[in-house]
Amino acid sequence: MDRTAGKVMSMREAVAAFVHDGDTVSLEGFTHLVPTAAGHEIIRQGRRDLTVVRMTADIVVDQMLAAGCVTRLVSSFVGNSSAGSLGELRRRIEHADPEPLAFEEYSHYGMVCRYLAGAQRLPFYPLRSYAGSDLPAVNPGIRQVVSPYPAADGGTERIHVVPPVNPDVTIVHAQRADRRGNTQIWGLTGVQAEAVYAAGKAVVVVEELVADEVVRSDPNRTLIPAHAVDAVVVCPRGAHPSFAQGYYDRDNAFYRSWSAISKDPARLRAWLAEWVYGTADHAEYVARLGEGFWAGLAVGEALSEPVNYGRRL
Repeated sequence: MDRTAGKVMSMREAVAAFVHDGDTVSLEGFTHLVPTAAGHEIIRQGRRDLTVVRMTADIVVDQMLAAGCVTRLVSSFVGNSSAGSLGELRRRIEHADPEPLAFEEYSHYGMVCRYLAGAQRLPFYPLRSYAGSDLPAVNPGIRQVVSPYPAADGGTERIHVVPPVNPDVTIVHAQRADRRGNTQIWGLTGVQAEAVYAAGKAVVVVEELVADEVVRSDPNRTLIPAHAVDAVVVCPRGAHPSFAQGYYDRDNAFYRSWSAISKDPARLRAWLAEWVYGTADHAEYVARLGEGFWAGLAVGEALSEPVNYGRRL
């Protein structure tokens, strides 16, 4: 694929082209801009034996687990975003019910370092924050090396390192992009850029597609440049129940309800049957919720002040 040409495709096309059984798939977005619609399409297409890499494994991971898509999870946090628990994930880790889940646990910063190593094609990344932690004892991927430089006291120093992560594909959600894939994000960001650069392929899902001139008018918001992007998917409201700054608010009621839904396996599978398998795509999911529902998540304007980038006279 010409990585500077137009790359716009449907979610169905993007998942079919870039997510395959057995792949390592990164789904990133930190509280904000969670790629939920992408996770749902992976479920609809029946992908299996995936390794999912997500710093904050939350509702979308719980749903993908319940759908039988995931056999390994690499994460630094699992939970229902301050609103409760993840029933499917707990059943699999605590009771191997209905089957076990392989789980690799790192700290948040450990995951950031893994993405940095992957993006820079480094063999490992050093960090100090595992001193005194129990994580190295339960995760053999966290190791120690002898620093080639003297410690502050002149002696030898051993330091923890983490391995790179290089997903087959990274999928992120963002506010907007142009047809080539220059992707702009504002508000709360995470490791989207690092996760994209670490991956073999990258899919960006956006609230809206904008003209090239819009991106050029505000270049500092371009977190992910076109050359790193393989596909652009336009999917309004595709981060629900998380939020997209400037587009819609977080659906806190859904987060609060998820613990009860996921606690009951039958109820969880009924939810998947109705809201994922029972919808042809995310547009139908959005329409089924109804405009009255979306009006309740509407946000008002909070405009940024314009800046003058200047131009040559």
